[in-house]
Order: sequence, then structure tokens, then C-alpha cells
Amino acid sequence: MDDGSRRDTYDVVIVGARCAGASAALLLARQGRRVLLIDRMRFPSDTMSTLYVHPPGVALLARWGILDAVVASGCPPLTTVGYDVAGLRLTAATPPTPYSDAAYAPRRRVLDELLVRAAVEAGAEFHDRTSLREVVRRDDRVVGVRVQSAEGLRTIPAKLVIGADGQGSRLASLVDAPFRTADQPVSCVYYSAWQGIETGFGYHERPGSWIVRIPTHDGITLVTTYFPQEQFDRIRRDPLAEHLASVERNAPDLHEQLRDAERVDGLTGTGNQQNFFRRADGPGWALLGDAGHHLDSITARGITNALTQSQLLSDALAGQDLDDTAGVDTCLAGFTKETYDLLREPYRMALDLAKLRITDSRVALLRAIARTPELTAGYFALLAGLIDRSEFFTPEVADLLPSSATTFGGDRERSAAAGSAR
Repeated sequence: MDDGSRRDTYDVVIVGARCAGASAALLLARQGRRVLLIDRMRFPSDTMSTLYVHPPGVALLARWGILDAVVASGCPPLTTVGYDVAGLRLTAATPPTPYSDAAYAPRRRVLDELLVRAAVEAGAEFHDRTSLREVVRRDDRVVGVRVQSAEGLRTIPAKLVIGADGQGSRLASLVDAPFRTADQPVSCVYYSAWQGIETGFGYHERPGSWIVRIPTHDGITLVTTYFPQEQFDRIRRDPLAEHLASVERNAPDLHEQLRDAERVDGLTGTGNQQNFFRRADGPGWALLGDAGHHLDSITARGITNALTQSQLLSDALAGQDLDDTAGVDTCLAGFTKETYDLLREPYRMALDLAKLRITDSRVALLRAIARTPELTAGYFALLAGLIDRSEFFTPEVADLLPSSATTFGGDRERSAAAGSAR
């Protein structure tokens, strides 16, 4: 019997319309779901971000039909990557995929808006300046939300509620989602934006410092500086001076360009670099993007991870009747497991790099691969997430390393390589 309430019930309500929530809305709407996407902010708008989309994320944008719009927006293709560390300068082409031979770093007001528009074109509804206040439960199951907008407080029934509302997720708090893994912050970061410099994309690493240069829209290059977390209270007293001093000290060639460049936008930064996996599913709810998993931004994996999770969630729910609550719960549990299995290795890698320590074993690795263009390209493919450690640390690579070599996460890479050969 249809009493009218079914017509008022959304299949999915997604809280948070940045790249994770907007892409999930797009994919679920394309499945024919009735989707409501909300965000507390006005759109389009920027948000603090490294901007960089690694090749696996670019491939997803291409598969979804969004990449052409990113290119048409004037976002420059990033076709090379450079790494300046321990007296070495490694350079290679951006690791290619079948979809693109470039990475991109679009401003968030551009990327997020493109994804929201595509979601709306696919049939999703979108309301900005709308905030989640409460969840509605029936027994132990989330069956809707109460949201606040300019029109007032209203209740919205939903078969599934997805929180894509950032590391401080309101939905995660309301459903009391526990942490599966959590590590203390290990770095802090500041961002500035400059016009009038030509740098290409790349990293500069020194003990206690990590600097990234990221070209984006309008001839602007984002310059990011990372510091140890324990220095945050000191650095925040005069962050611009500390930011520029770090560039001068650790990337002098870049600093020379900044002398004659124009700084645009304000300096932004944070010491709140949380590292965790939350439980990302429960009865009637799921967490996506930074709400379910956040890692130090030093590897710039946030956007790519968010897009990846959206695809995983969409795949998990494909063909699933959302009225079958047991079936939905099974699908969501599978999504949580697959996300953890896929992203735990880059999580440990990010934590290791964020310690801002250059170990002798990693220098030995970099010196070894720097002699071979193919290995240099493979190393950047590892950092980009196109291959995993077992694919990179082959017996041939292990033969180049000292017997005691360890790199990311403290694993002995000779042992890992030997294991991959079995």
C-alpha cells in the first residue's frame, strides 16, 4: 500500500557535497536511486586542500565523464613529477593510465562544483547551506535525518544515510562510529598560492621538512610546507614567516622564484592532521571520504581516496534493493572491508613520510633507483597508488638494497620482495 510516505522517502541522503559526497551522489543517481545531496556551505566555494588528483583518481574522473570538463576549465595537465631529496633530483613522467598521461590539481570550487552538477544532471537533488542536526532512528536503524536550512528544520526519511562530511563528521558523531585504527598527528601544514612562477609539480624533502609545489588554475602554484607536529604551537605564532623561511632553507631555487612572484589568497594551514579509519558502516548509515578515513595530507591522497571510496560504495550497492535491510548491511560491511584492505598500505606510507625523517635505508633505495629510469618511474607509480609494494619491491629491486633496508612503515623490503617472488 502506498500511503504517500514512500514518495517522500529518499533512497539515499548524502551529507557533504565535496568530492566524496558529490561523486557518490553522481554514481548512485546513475543507478536510478533517488538521491538528496546536502552541504552546510554555499557552493561553489573553495576549501583547504592539496588539490592534487593522482593518476588513479584522474582515471575515475575520466570513466565518469568528468575529466573533459576539468580540462576545459583551464586546469593545467601535470605531466612530470620531481623529487629533490638527499642531494638527489629524481624526475619522471607522471605515471600514465589507459585514460590519461597526466595528473591534475583543480581548485576545489571547480572540481566539487563539476561533480555536483554532474550529480544533478544524473537526477540527484542538491541543497547547499543545509546542515545535518539529528538522525532519525527506528529501533536501532537510521531511517532519516533532520536538517536545518533557511526554510527551517525538517525531517527527511531515507533508506540509507551517507556521511561525507569530513574528518569531524557530524554523522559519525551522531551514530557514535568507533575508530578502527587511530594514530596521533605527526605533521602540520601551511599553504600559500602564487602567480608568476613556473615550477611544475614536485617535492622537496629535508630532515624535518617537506615542501610541495602544485600548479593549478589561473597560473597559480600552490606551495605547501610541512613541519613536525610538535612545532605547531611555535609556528602558528607567525606562520607566514615560518612558511617562507622553510622554503628559503629547504627549496632555495623555489624561493628565488617567490621573490618576484605575487602571493594571492591568504595563508591557510592546520595542525589537525588526523590519522584514522573509523568503522564506516552501520544499520542504515555509511561513512565516506574523510569521514570514514583520514590520513596525513603529505602524500596528497585525500581526493583520490575519496573518489576511490565512492566507486567502491557504488559497486557494493549496485543492483541491491535498499528495502532489503539485511542485504544493504551486508553490502556496506563489504564496502568497509574493501576500503580498509585497499587503503591501509598508503595510510602507513603517509604516516611514515609525515614523520619527516630521511632514513639511511630510504636514501639507499632512492640512490639505487635513481640510476634506472624504469625504477624511478616505478617508484612514482608506487607513490601514486598505481602499484603496491609487492609489485615495486621485486627481487631485482631487492638486490640493489642493503640487507637491512627498511622504508615505509618499517617493513623489511628485502623480505617483502622475496615474498612477492614466491
